[in-house]
Amino acid sequence: MTAMGKVFCISGIDTDIGKTIVTGLLAKYLVRQGLRTITQKIVQTGCTGISEDILRHRQIMGSGIVDEDRQGLTCPYVFGTPCSPHLAARLAGQVIDCGLIGAATDRLRDRYDVVLLEGAGGLHVPLTEDVTLLDYIGEKGYPVILVTSPRLGSINHTVAALELLHHRGIDLRGLVYNRFPDQDPRITADSAAVFLRFLARFAFPCCLVDLGPFPGATTACDTTDFSCLFGEKRERDEVVNISTIQGKNA
Repeated sequence: MTAMGKVFCISGIDTDIGKTIVTGLLAKYLVRQGLRTITQKIVQTGCTGISEDILRHRQIMGSGIVDEDRQGLTCPYVFGTPCSPHLAARLAGQVIDCGLIGAATDRLRDRYDVVLLEGAGGLHVPLTEDVTLLDYIGEKGYPVILVTSPRLGSINHTVAALELLHHRGIDLRGLVYNRFPDQDPRITADSAAVFLRFLARFAFPCCLVDLGPFPGATTACDTTDFSCLFGEKRERDEVVNISTIQGKNA
């Protein structure tokens, strides 16, 4: 690690795809590797007080809330209306200042080895009238971990996201394959194979981590290896073999 902590953005192919669970599990995994790790939510809508997603992260990590949560550093903007961040801010009479979010992340980087920044919705969610999550990630140069699933429509959404990240020149570390709730095993195995083909087509590391169909998934990292998402040198043959997924669904 460098003097300042590394930042990874956890995004998803859609809303309610499992980003919050995955972010908490990744944080728990990294802590077990001996890294001082904190999670951050870029913007939270639909709640008040401390971000409910941050609270979920802490529950999964088993840490309880920390000083940075109380200080608002781990989620600088929380809005009550459950809608897109730019609209939630407008309804609250505010405008999201991306500079304030970046400053909060930098303060966390000074204190921790790794900051896991959970996005809001998908890549094209607008933070302001002019700036999307993807714009923000691209400007900051944060690598992305993308959460996907085998549910209906996920192939289209995943391939579109991969092409978008490729077009923007953004560093994609890999996919987390959230199989909860469990799907038809034929669809699960085929979707994984499609995702790996398109990772290769767009010259991304063929890292697909099978999260499994774990309800709640709060203990999934006890048996899940996330190492290919964080390695400095990532080889295409580091992939989680889809035969593993096929075997689990046989």
